[in-house]
Amino acid sequence: MFTTSAYACDDGSSPLKLASITRRDPGPRDVEIEIEYCGVCHSDIHTARSEWAGTMYPCVPGHEIIGRVARVGSDVTAFKTGERVGAGCIVDSCRQCASCADGLEQYCENGMTGTYNSPDKAMGEGAHTFGGYSARVVVDDRYVLRIPEGLDPAAAAPLLCAGITTYSPLRHWQAGPGKRIGVVGLGGLGHMAVKLANAMGATVVMITTSPSKAEDAKKLGAHEVIVSREPQQMKNAAGSLDLIIDAVAADHDINAYLALLKRDGALVQVGAPEKPLSVHAFSLIPGRKTFAGSMIGGIAETQEMLDFCAEKGIAAEIEMIRMDQINEAYERMLKSDVRYRFVIDMKTLPSQAAA
Repeated sequence: MFTTSAYACDDGSSPLKLASITRRDPGPRDVEIEIEYCGVCHSDIHTARSEWAGTMYPCVPGHEIIGRVARVGSDVTAFKTGERVGAGCIVDSCRQCASCADGLEQYCENGMTGTYNSPDKAMGEGAHTFGGYSARVVVDDRYVLRIPEGLDPAAAAPLLCAGITTYSPLRHWQAGPGKRIGVVGLGGLGHMAVKLANAMGATVVMITTSPSKAEDAKKLGAHEVIVSREPQQMKNAAGSLDLIIDAVAADHDINAYLALLKRDGALVQVGAPEKPLSVHAFSLIPGRKTFAGSMIGGIAETQEMLDFCAEKGIAAEIEMIRMDQINEAYERMLKSDVRYRFVIDMKTLPSQAAA
């Protein structure tokens, strides 16, 4: 085992601060990654602040990891020292259930291992995983991703969560030419959904509460914008969309958006509001509509997404921060004061943590 620097919090009310954590030495199938960039996801805040049940402390968030291979195990053949790679939200799964067999490790029926805040089988009983707000991480090679040439590595980091979270439902519900795709909420997830749906050839309709976001949405690839606070605009758009990707994490009236779907249309929830959403039966029944959910993607699909983004020239819109700005970044995220994803420059993490 070895120690490495990280930013961690000790409980739900403490700020993140410099710490020293222990990692395992690479085993035969492991890849050690020297982290260059780590994206900041809203899930990091929920977990660090114990807003979702089950946070294990100390907590080191971060599951949008880009870096260089530092060491590989004796049985690793797919990756070599010095190559640029990534690690997303998953670092292990049971590898035996039907979901794992189908390449859908995110739905592992025995529980996937998250990049942080999951029981760490490799480190032994009582240990839990630490994420990418750290200098180095060790990941089984089956869960390591290749970062294609041509992708800006910093702007590619959010693809490993925000990108795949929106790519997966767009692909599953067959977004493409001839389809009208609505995107609710222009934030970290929503801005990626707009870019990806546009690149897939769909007509993209941004649905926002903020008229001021209309220009940004169109620059990102939206063909039309609906301001949801304008009743006439919502009425005019009724029954016009094949698929809606709902990226809003706050409480909102889901029935108003279901009304925008065509017959047999689907609204897919990828944002995670704290409180349950109330869905009226007759928002679904008359049009044989579907209200669904989707969570990230499996390893093969995530690699497919990265390759697609490289081919199409797609990356996240980011604001780079230093590691010591993370607590300020959390507060800004809560105010939606970011366009559209923070990424930490991990070169700014001190190499030695306090004892």
